[in-house]
Amino acid sequence: MSTRGRGLHGHVLECLGPAITAGEYPPGSVLRTDELAQRFEVSRSVMREAVRVLESMYLVESRRRVGVTVRPKAEWNVYDPQVIRWRLAGADRPHQLRSLTVLRSAVEPVAAGLAARHATAEQCAELTECALGMVATSRGHQLEGYLVHDVAFHRVILNASGNEMFARLGDVVTEVLAGRTHHEVMFEDPDPAAVTLHVKVAEAVREGDAVRAEELTREITVGALHELDILAP
Repeated sequence: MSTRGRGLHGHVLECLGPAITAGEYPPGSVLRTDELAQRFEVSRSVMREAVRVLESMYLVESRRRVGVTVRPKAEWNVYDPQVIRWRLAGADRPHQLRSLTVLRSAVEPVAAGLAARHATAEQCAELTECALGMVATSRGHQLEGYLVHDVAFHRVILNASGNEMFARLGDVVTEVLAGRTHHEVMFEDPDPAAVTLHVKVAEAVREGDAVRAEELTREITVGALHELDILAP
């Protein structure tokens, strides 16, 4: 597909995806590809490609002589980073943030404990570097810079756990951390206590202290839930 084709296909997705996840097209709604192609002023082939992507996310299904039908929310691929991004951009944001943060609280402490047992020297060094980067950007309203180090920190934890299922949640955690920042569900500067906890987690992992790494990471995730109580009730 040409560059222009990819651009048109992306434009259609960025209009339809958020509309579906926001409930503008309720489950069972039938979308006619011909009508959508006219509405978005794109070719049928571009429209079909966009629909294929939505199908891969289980947001819709295509049926002959019926059209493209919006699937029930229970069938959506809620772990798809793009679906998460669309839901965080809509009215469902508070519920989505809370759901994702609860998931983090269940997974990340265990992952940190495993990381303390399995992390390589390189991963330990990377974790320390990320934590120091968080400290360096934790003041002066540098939330975007802080986000880069925060995302990298949590990816290292998940990867260093040695569990491939946890590692695959890296994109999910990235989206929730980015969503908190981009949708201003954060204080102007990160909580100093949370920043310190990240430094301590890096130390615990480096020292091979699995119990402490798990306990400290649980404090981080509990703190994130408390932030939501204040900023996104």
